[in-house]
Parts: sequence; structure tokens; C-alpha cells
Amino acid sequence: MKYRPSGAGKASTVGRPHAAWALPGVLFFAFFAVVPLGLAFYLSFTSWDGLGDPKLVGLDNWQKMFDDDRMVQSLWLTVLLTVVSWVFQTVISVLLGVWAAGRQRNRAVLSAIFFVPFLLSSTAIALLFYSLLDPNFGVIQKNILGSSNGAFLAIVFVGAWQFIPFHTLLYQGGARQIPEVLYQAASIDGAGRYRQFYSVTLPQLRNTMTTSTVLMVVGTLTYFETVLILTKGGPGTDTAILPYLMYEAGFKSYDFGYASAIASFLVVIATGLSLILVRLTGFGRMRSTREGM
Repeated sequence: MKYRPSGAGKASTVGRPHAAWALPGVLFFAFFAVVPLGLAFYLSFTSWDGLGDPKLVGLDNWQKMFDDDRMVQSLWLTVLLTVVSWVFQTVISVLLGVWAAGRQRNRAVLSAIFFVPFLLSSTAIALLFYSLLDPNFGVIQKNILGSSNGAFLAIVFVGAWQFIPFHTLLYQGGARQIPEVLYQAASIDGAGRYRQFYSVTLPQLRNTMTTSTVLMVVGTLTYFETVLILTKGGPGTDTAILPYLMYEAGFKSYDFGYASAIASFLVVIATGLSLILVRLTGFGRMRSTREGM
């Protein structure tokens, strides 16, 4: 039997707040997240047009969803938008975040200015770019939103313009937590600036990258306002991603049961992808509160 010093069992609880302090946050999350999610999941098994009482129809909405040709197209567009947005935003965010991690005053000022787009609402940003891309009165005298590729790339760019500052801030914080001794050791071994970036900075930012990736994936899967304002799912149905398809089913066709099924499907996809990312990257096993430690 191992010797256990007196009071060792209480040492881990010293300085920790009581669980009651978490109650307001738990109640807020339950009321505004868990309850609506439960209601949406329930409605996915019903037929309801917004009036009267929902009628249970079993798995009819889910069967309709998987048999819908537009569902297949929307799912493909959503996956493509997620992948392209992740690549575009991650590359720029990492480079800007590492650059902004410098201690020079001009970098701090530029970082603060660069963060401004994230403070604007998605609706305001979409309206701004809709005006800029107007083929008659906009900056570019070309109907970019009238072509499939142009409309898709416009959505990617507008989303990146708004959210890259946030992810840049994540990478800036992560880069500043990397121990300087790692760079000193790499410099002694003859590693130049670019070699240090690939061999020291990027590996040390793996946990930050996982966090950023999860936020990007979930955010893209719920991307809606920009698509509604910029393209309305067009031209045709070439930018009708899953959230927009859900909007059409619920607020154009008044088929709230089918819309709820799509919403529940999105939640399942987002949760599954997040868990897979955390599992594959080993993020769940991280114990240190600092990058590189």
C-alpha cells in the first residue's frame, strides 16, 4: 500500500471555483442550443407547415431527403465549399498569424485594423460585396455572380474576407506561445527562417490548427446569409448548399418537417467531422495549456 501524504486528495481542488458557477452557462446553453436542437430533431419525424399540430410521419422526411436529387448536389457543393474554404483560409491565416506574432508595434496596429472585418455582421458584408459585384454599378463591370464558377468563388472569397482575421488571431496567439528556445536550437543546427517555419512553427501549431479547422468546418456547414444575399442559390441551383436548401424547404415550401430533417443531418455531419478531427489529430490527449510544452 502506497503512502499518501495528508491532504493530497484535496490539493487538486484548491483554487477551483464551485460547480454552481457554471450553472448560468449550462442553463443558457440548454435553453438556446439543446432544447431547439431537440425540437428540430423531433420535427424531422413530422409533417408540419407551420400551422396546426405536427403529425408524426416516421422516417418519411429522412427517406425523402436521401432520395432527393437536389440533396446530393447540395451535399457535394457543401463539401466542396468546406474544403476550398479551409485550404484558402488556413494558408493565409497561418502566414498572417505567424507574421503578426512579432513584437513590433506596427504589426500590432496592422493586426488590430485587419481584425475589423470580423466585427461586421455577415449580412452587412454580403450586402457590401453584392454592391461591389453588381455588373452595372459595381467595381468590376462583369457578371461574376451570373456564372457558376464566379458565384462559387465569390462566396469563398467573401467568407474568407470576413473570417480570416479571426483565425489569424488564433494562430497569432499560438505562435507567441512557442518557446523561443526551439528557434534558438534550430538556429544553432543551421536552420534558416523558412526551415524553422516548416520544422518548428507548423508542428507546434498543430493543436491551434485543429481548433481552427473544427471552427471552419462547423462554420462552413452553417454558412447561409452570404449565399442568400449574393446568389440566392444560383445561378440555377449551382450554389444551393445544404443550409440554403433547408431555408427553401422551410420558408418557401413551408415543409418544416423536411427542413428539420436537413438541419438534423447537418448537426450529425458537423458533430461527426469534429469528433473525427479531434480523434485523428490527438487533440483530445493534449494536456498542456501552452503550445510546444
